[in-house]
Amino acid sequence: MSKKIASARISTESSELLKELNNSLPFDRELYREDIRGSRAHARMLAQQGIISPEDFAAIDTGLQQVLEEIESGAFTLDGDDEDIHMAVERRLTELVGDAGKRLHTARSRNDQVAVDFRLYVLEHDRRIAKLLKALIAALIDVAKAHSETLLPGMTHLQHAQPVNLGYHMMAYASMFRRDHERFISSYERNNLSPLGCAALAGTPHPIDRRSTAEALGFREPTLNCLDAVSDRDFALEILFNIATMMMHISRLSEELILWSSSEFGFVRLCDKHATGSSIMPQKKNPDIPELLRGKTGRTYGNLVSLLTVMKGLPLAYNKDTQEDKEGVFDSIRTAELSLRVLKEMIEEMSIDVDAMEAACNKGHLTATDLADWLVRKKGLPFRDAYHLVGHAVNRAEELGRDLSELSAEELNAVDSRLGEAAALLDNRLSMNARDSEGGTATERTREQIARMEAWLRKLKD
Repeated sequence: MSKKIASARISTESSELLKELNNSLPFDRELYREDIRGSRAHARMLAQQGIISPEDFAAIDTGLQQVLEEIESGAFTLDGDDEDIHMAVERRLTELVGDAGKRLHTARSRNDQVAVDFRLYVLEHDRRIAKLLKALIAALIDVAKAHSETLLPGMTHLQHAQPVNLGYHMMAYASMFRRDHERFISSYERNNLSPLGCAALAGTPHPIDRRSTAEALGFREPTLNCLDAVSDRDFALEILFNIATMMMHISRLSEELILWSSSEFGFVRLCDKHATGSSIMPQKKNPDIPELLRGKTGRTYGNLVSLLTVMKGLPLAYNKDTQEDKEGVFDSIRTAELSLRVLKEMIEEMSIDVDAMEAACNKGHLTATDLADWLVRKKGLPFRDAYHLVGHAVNRAEELGRDLSELSAEELNAVDSRLGEAAALLDNRLSMNARDSEGGTATERTREQIARMEAWLRKLKD
């Protein structure tokens, strides 16, 4: 059987350059499982509808199982001479079972075939990534539970702002990754529709049963409109967007771990197996994993923009431009899944220097806002007046080379006689626990957030 299986209209041999440009097998071979799974469901439906004979179905089904086993064992080499994975599978099937294999493509086109294969692949990885996110969130919760009382300087503009606890900080990232999880699950549910049976663009005159194949492949139902279904790549764009957003969150956490592991911070120590040394400086321990995660985020952005650009000018229905939809998706999925696994492992095995974190809270006058709030509550000052008065107190602390929280009542009274009473309140732990509004950093509120996140995790289905 000729490898140019779909070329009835073309009478001359393709240019070697066209073959090279057109050949998608080197990357779409990734879809061989989905292609064979979709073909088996299609063949069964054809037999159920009386479109092919039971004997042909039995031969096709057995042959497709053999093709699957041959690919996975390496006995059937996807050598690149076939135009794509669909033609490679069909050619090998026909070699094995003869004319029955030629009947498999009845009532379908490569347009709906690739649409169903690619959609199955993306939906499966929506669920895989969501499961990995669930595991990462659980790891962050474990850190949060152990450190809901560990003081940490909360920052804005990378400047010390107010005291928080490390558990609270970890729950901020858990909240980000929860939104990521929800996006992947939402995409799965929204796109769980079968394009199979749409044929090239307009459906088929054969008496097929699209609901049968949709059910067999695990889809909720068939797509509504065949013209849309064969050219729709929203499901691919969604997973690319979801990955890009998730990698942005990973990059933000990675940036903090890079900073925290530096000598200037010294808040965390990465496990030796998650770091590398220098080729010239023997003392170095470089945070390669978070740096790589931060760097790989950019390529996932590029994959998203690339497919958006491919799709923006395409008329209905299928166009060959759409062949460019897969490589970026495969790359982003591999990047996302590896990133989630390694980030979880790194978080579980890093060491946290509680003393260094708490010592850092004695820099930057973290309780200045507490003093201003106290003047509003206890002395009746307008907040803006209290704000400026505390600014003078901070300036005095700077002159003395000390933190605001270290000033005595006498030193505060030297700035303004109303300030001395509050000296005992300028304690970082008191400040942290004073912020007990819902969603705040107080230890009890942090534990409440942990409990709510754990309850959400327990409700999830794998």
